[in-house]
Amino acid sequence: MHENMFEKLAAIREQMMDHSDVMIREFSIGRKGIPAAIVFVNCLADHELIDQHILRTLMSLRDQDLSLTKSYLKNQVLSVSQISETNDIDELMPKVLIGTTALIIDGLPEAFMINTVKNKSRSIEEPISEALVRGPRAGFVETLSDNTALLRRHGENASLAFMSMQVGARAKKELIIAYIKDVADPDLVEEVRRRVSKIDIDNLPESGYVEQLIEDDFLSPFPQIQSTERPDRVISALMEGRVAILLDGTPFALIAPVTFSMLLQSPEDYYERWLAGSLLRILRFFAALIALLTPALYISFISYHPGLIPTKLAISIVGARVGVPFSSLVEALIMEIAIEILREAGLRLPKPIGPAMGIVGGLIIGEAAVQAGIVSPILVIVVAVTAISSFAIPQFSAGIALRMLRFVTMFCAAVFGLYGVVLFFLLLCAHIVKLKSFGVPYASPAVPYRVSDWKDFFVRMPIFMMKRRPEMLHTKNQRRKKK
Repeated sequence: MHENMFEKLAAIREQMMDHSDVMIREFSIGRKGIPAAIVFVNCLADHELIDQHILRTLMSLRDQDLSLTKSYLKNQVLSVSQISETNDIDELMPKVLIGTTALIIDGLPEAFMINTVKNKSRSIEEPISEALVRGPRAGFVETLSDNTALLRRHGENASLAFMSMQVGARAKKELIIAYIKDVADPDLVEEVRRRVSKIDIDNLPESGYVEQLIEDDFLSPFPQIQSTERPDRVISALMEGRVAILLDGTPFALIAPVTFSMLLQSPEDYYERWLAGSLLRILRFFAALIALLTPALYISFISYHPGLIPTKLAISIVGARVGVPFSSLVEALIMEIAIEILREAGLRLPKPIGPAMGIVGGLIIGEAAVQAGIVSPILVIVVAVTAISSFAIPQFSAGIALRMLRFVTMFCAAVFGLYGVVLFFLLLCAHIVKLKSFGVPYASPAVPYRVSDWKDFFVRMPIFMMKRRPEMLHTKNQRRKKK
């Protein structure tokens, strides 16, 4: 970069012809009138910081104090915390476009890059997707620095490390890999870093892009990385030896590796006493089975195995199905698809009318379908129980996976009956056993069997009994307590 300021500004103006929001403010330093200029993006840079700590400070310098060297300006004049230098215009412009202010002074070959980014973030609120009755109300926001601060606030921990990376080929964003240095497996941290570094895409607007680009098996319906808005869930995972990924611009953090049992767990399991937490966790496992298999069992019993139904109940079901023109598969598909459409409509509608639309729509459609003789009343009960059970799954992405697999199970039941349901369930179990998340078996701790990890599996044992971290993670320090 040339020492002549006007040559630099000419080169900058040439590159910024298509950027009308880039501002160039020329001014003079002191009475001697040494030419200087600042380059910043309007409304993205903090105008008050620029006016008070850059322009006002430099313009009011006394002539006898003028010693325009790099060290003098950085150490005695500019009262800003983050300052760097560059002598390359190609390096200067990308930083200016994200909120940094470039200070150019005639006679100095380097330009000062001053951090003046104005962060406009929403206030910290309770996470919408992971509401709890008992637990912290703070949730992540879209500003990365606020999210890292939320993790720091969980307690003094010098071992909590943040590895910063730049992702996105055209629109670069900062990504943080968080882990506990003396707990997390170094091989796991390096594998996460390696996969993130291989991301080659123009822009990553949300952490879901990162999740899809670094997962093990893109054909699996199950999420192999856990997403969460809760800092307490992230810090608990880090204490176990897992790794978290935080991306600027999104309130959703990623946790890796993940197991299937984690998707059915809630932070509230640990905030309540172990008996209540264990009961709620068992109910969720039971609800997952209901959400996956209930419509398929209805189809198989009605179409192939009516003899397995108690006589009185079978007579009641047959009487209710009199006049229904469709097979059990078709009527089940009609109701399931209608429920899925209502659920999606309730999410996309404005909040004041979304929940009402889902409830009223379900009641109206169910009652109208029964009155019209399209479906039987028993199927309405089956679909309602299935929908309610799917709502009990705390992780939204896991609920979507079970909803997709439910339709596959229904077709297997329609073709092979109960044998098809059993065969599909065995194939699903085989897939889960084979699946891995960053080298950790997805079915852990069930397969491979680790008895010590079962203290936090189906049943959540008392906290004082869980003295060791999960063996599956191969952590540096296995014990949760120092003694």
